[in-house]
Amino acid sequence: MTTTDKTPFKKEFDFATEDFIHFIQVEKGLSKNTILSYSKDLESYGKYLDVVENINGLTNITRLHIISYLKYLKERNLTARTMARQLATIRSFHQFLIREVDGMKDDPSLLIEIPKAPKVLPKVLSLQEVEALLEVPDHSTFGLRDKAMLELLYATGMRVSELLSLNLSDINLTMGFVRCLGKGSKERIIPLGKLAIESIENYLKLSRNELKGKKNNDAFFLNHHGNRMSRQGFWKNLKKQAEKANIQHELTPHTLRHSFATHLLENGADLRSVQEMLGHADISTTQIYTHVTKNRLKDVYKEFHPRA
Repeated sequence: MTTTDKTPFKKEFDFATEDFIHFIQVEKGLSKNTILSYSKDLESYGKYLDVVENINGLTNITRLHIISYLKYLKERNLTARTMARQLATIRSFHQFLIREVDGMKDDPSLLIEIPKAPKVLPKVLSLQEVEALLEVPDHSTFGLRDKAMLELLYATGMRVSELLSLNLSDINLTMGFVRCLGKGSKERIIPLGKLAIESIENYLKLSRNELKGKKNNDAFFLNHHGNRMSRQGFWKNLKKQAEKANIQHELTPHTLRHSFATHLLENGADLRSVQEMLGHADISTTQIYTHVTKNRLKDVYKEFHPRA
C-alpha cells in the first residue's frame, strides 16, 4: 500500500505513530533498536486494525480489537514473550493518544492481561570457561584491545552497547571505576577490579594510539580504521575467541553479563548491589540470577554427593 493508497484510518494511525516515535525518542532516550522495535510493532498493529478490523478512526479502537489482535498473533505461533512486548508497545501508544488525540478519553488496552512468558534461565559460563576465554587474546595491538574489552565486560556486567559507547573520559583508572549510560540514559558507576585495570592500562599504553593513528577520536575502543568499535565487529571477534577457548555452547556478549551477576551472587554478593551494578530498574529482573545459582547448586550436589 503506497502513501496515496492509504485509507483515512491508516493515514491517521501512521501520523499518530510518527508523533509517538518522536515523543519516545526525545523524552525517553531509548536505544535505536528499541525504537525500531516499537515502530515494527505499531506497523503490524495498525495494519491489522485497518485490513482485518476495518476501523475508521483512532477513537473507535476498543478492548475487543486489541484482544482479537493478540489472538491473531497467537494463531501465527508468536511466542508469549513477543506478544507481551507487543502489548506493552500498544499500551504505551494508547497512553500517548489519550494525551494527544481529541476525543480519546479511555485506554482500550487497560485491564488486558499480559501473556506470561515462560521464564528462561540465562546461560552462564563457568569460572574455568571465563578464564579460558580471557586467556585467548594475545599481546598484539588487536589482542590487547580484545583482552581489555573482555576483561571490562566480565568485570562490570555492562551491556555490549554500553561498552562500545564508552569514551576516554568515562573510565577513571586512578579511582578504579567506569561510568556508563544505560537504558533511558541512566548513568551508573561500576567499580573495576585490578585485572581489568591492568588490561585497560596495557591497551591504552601499547595499542590504542596505534589504532587511532592521526584521527582525533574520543571513543575508548577503536577498530582497525581508528573509528569506534562496532557491535558487529565485537560479535565477530567474540565468536572467534569462543572457538579458540573451546567453549562448546553459544556465547553472546550478554552471556558475560549473566556470568558476572551469577558469579557475584555465588560468592556472597547481595542482590541490591548486583542490581545497581547491572542497572536494573526493578530488583525482580535481577532475581532471576538467584534461580540460576540454585540450579547450579543442585548440579554440584548431584555430581559430588555420594548418595545424590
